[in-house]
Amino acid sequence: MTSQKSANSTGRRLPAARNPSLFLMGAVVCALALWVTYWVFVRTSTGQFADESAWREAGFAAPDTQRPFLQFLDNLPYISVLIASAVILFVTLRRQRWSAAVIALGTIAGANLTTQILKNLLFDRPDRGVPTLDFNSLPSGHTTLAASAAAAIFLVVTPRWRPLAAAAGGAYSVAAGAATFLNLWHRPADVIAAFLVVGAWTLLGGLLIMRFGSAWNVWNGYGEHWAASRLWLTFCWAAGIGGLALGTILYLYVQLIGPAPVPGTAQIPLFFWSGLSMIVGVGFTLSALAGCLFGHQARRREA
Repeated sequence: MTSQKSANSTGRRLPAARNPSLFLMGAVVCALALWVTYWVFVRTSTGQFADESAWREAGFAAPDTQRPFLQFLDNLPYISVLIASAVILFVTLRRQRWSAAVIALGTIAGANLTTQILKNLLFDRPDRGVPTLDFNSLPSGHTTLAASAAAAIFLVVTPRWRPLAAAAGGAYSVAAGAATFLNLWHRPADVIAAFLVVGAWTLLGGLLIMRFGSAWNVWNGYGEHWAASRLWLTFCWAAGIGGLALGTILYLYVQLIGPAPVPGTAQIPLFFWSGLSMIVGVGFTLSALAGCLFGHQARRREA
């Protein structure tokens, strides 16, 4: 009995983000996945061909979507900044979470600065014999902005709101990424790379926010509030795994039957559907993983 009481007493002293290595390892995995995405789809001829084919097929597979998505993209920077600023300001003033606000804004700045450095200074697009644009566009700046704004909101809300924030933020990020693809601004790999940049910064910012805000990063677990329902993360997992599976199957099927000799000339736009599925899959899988990790690492009231 004494040992059990001692264990419970020790449990009460455990802060939020009690396993910081999980956040750090997650950030490293995102960085490695980003490098693999760049290497496969930018530096190899097979990846360049697939990514370029998906981009060109988008113009034929969804030609009527470009105007509404263009309007959305034109307003995306303003929408993202407005929503994130409003939520961060509300939480900061109402709950006095000044350090959380600074870290969340730093996460947005860090993710967007990283994207610009990678795209314009570090990553190049070599000639691999694929007819394509000769400048690098990976990662997508618009997608980074949208996803980082959603991530900032996810970081500053309390744990019971994070499952909903993960689902809503994932949907917003995927919509923004899909819009850049459907409007022919970016290839699928550009969007996926942006998700991974934001994922790494979200984990680093989240570790700081949970450690500096251990007192308010506490909850009773799933189901204590409608926003804390497991259904939100179940939706993310279903969309994420389904998108990854479909995208992978379509990609492998095209490689099996042999792609069209020139990007964008296939009769059935399978590369397009594969790319779009992978955008959905990666975006929602990262949202699901973030929701589960932050929920697991929040401080429990009953501990």
